[in-house]
Amino acid sequence: MVKIGNFKIGKGNPLLLIAGPCVIENEEITLNIAEELKEIAQKLNIPFIFKASYDKANRTSLHSFRGPGLKEGLRILQKVKDELDLPVLTDIHCTTQVKEVAEVVDVLQIPAFLSRQTDLLLEAGKTGKAVNIKKGQFMSPLNMKQAAEKVASTGNKNILFTERGTFFGYGELVVDMRSLPIMRDLGYPVIFDATHSVQMPGGKGTSSGGRREFIPYLSRAAIACGVDGLFIETHPNPEKALSDGPNMLPLQEVEKLLKVLKEIHEVVNCTNS
Repeated sequence: MVKIGNFKIGKGNPLLLIAGPCVIENEEITLNIAEELKEIAQKLNIPFIFKASYDKANRTSLHSFRGPGLKEGLRILQKVKDELDLPVLTDIHCTTQVKEVAEVVDVLQIPAFLSRQTDLLLEAGKTGKAVNIKKGQFMSPLNMKQAAEKVASTGNKNILFTERGTFFGYGELVVDMRSLPIMRDLGYPVIFDATHSVQMPGGKGTSSGGRREFIPYLSRAAIACGVDGLFIETHPNPEKALSDGPNMLPLQEVEKLLKVLKEIHEVVNCTNS
């Protein structure tokens, strides 16, 4: 079980929502998305962590938008915390930034491509902050045990696992639902990334594509498997988003989906209690 702010994550606890835009585009849209998501989460009584990246260091193309950078990105995330009283999560890509990022955010996220980077996992663990490790697209669920052990070796056991799909050929991801209970049996809460799981890496040649129409189907299946939380990247107008638009859920569709998923989660929790 992991504790972040005033809520607990794990078996027997409410469904967690981690959501926000793929990348911080500017202060205004970031705050607007965070405020609307907070209203939805409060309405449905769902614990909520706001997510946005200050730098997308693994874009398909050199010319893709990466974000505002460390200083400006952390300033905006701090404003989300201060003005909306929300816990926040962001990605870290290199060890030199970990300490500074940890001074602002509540959850440090290890990107899937970096889930085996020992030094990054150790530095994240040393901060004492919760660490969300996204399972590499190239990893089996059992391999996550070693990733968790790297963080836990620092004395920090506030660890989450996130499933985001596995490479299937060159341009598709597939979710093996067996991975969800397998990772949960390793002793850490499991989050399902509903939006990156429908991504098509490099699907547009110079950027990633996606099949957002499958988000509800995969989400319902994952919640039925007994996951502890849902990760959703969302945007008011995904077609104009500066990063990962094809696989983001339109903001106006979030509440409707969450209502269904919360009901499924409550049934699963009741059945397993």
